[in-house]
Parts: sequence; structure tokens; C-alpha cells
Amino acid sequence: MPLYEYVCDACDVRFERLQPMSAAHVSDCPDCGEESKRVLSLFAASVAVGAGVGPSPVGPLSSACCGGSCGCG
Repeated sequence: MPLYEYVCDACDVRFERLQPMSAAHVSDCPDCGEESKRVLSLFAASVAVGAGVGPSPVGPLSSACCGGSCGCG
């Protein structure tokens, strides 16, 4: 069951609800009880690359200064 994020137009409270995908796109605000609308949620997920095989390759989003080719990593 997915976790959806809502925002209340009446009091600007943001909250989350665990609901089936078939549920309505509205939910009552836990603070004021007014109808709230589902909003687009942003989330992050980590993915293991080559788990258990050795060090992961250094990519452009790495904190290494130049991908490790300069000897700093």
C-alpha cells in the first residue's frame, strides 16, 4: 500500500496517509478536519550497485573530487 502526501488548503498542514491506490485523492486534515488534496511527493531511495562484489564505481554524483582518477580516493 503506497504512502500519499496531502496538504490542507485551510491551515497549510502537510501530512501523509497509507492508503490503497484505489482510494480517493482527498483526505480530512488531522488538525482542522477540512478536506485536503493529495500532492506530488518527492522521495529518495538508495540502490546498491554491485552489492557484495566489491567497491561501487564512482559516478558523477559522488563526493570524490574527480571520480578517483587523481589519486585522492
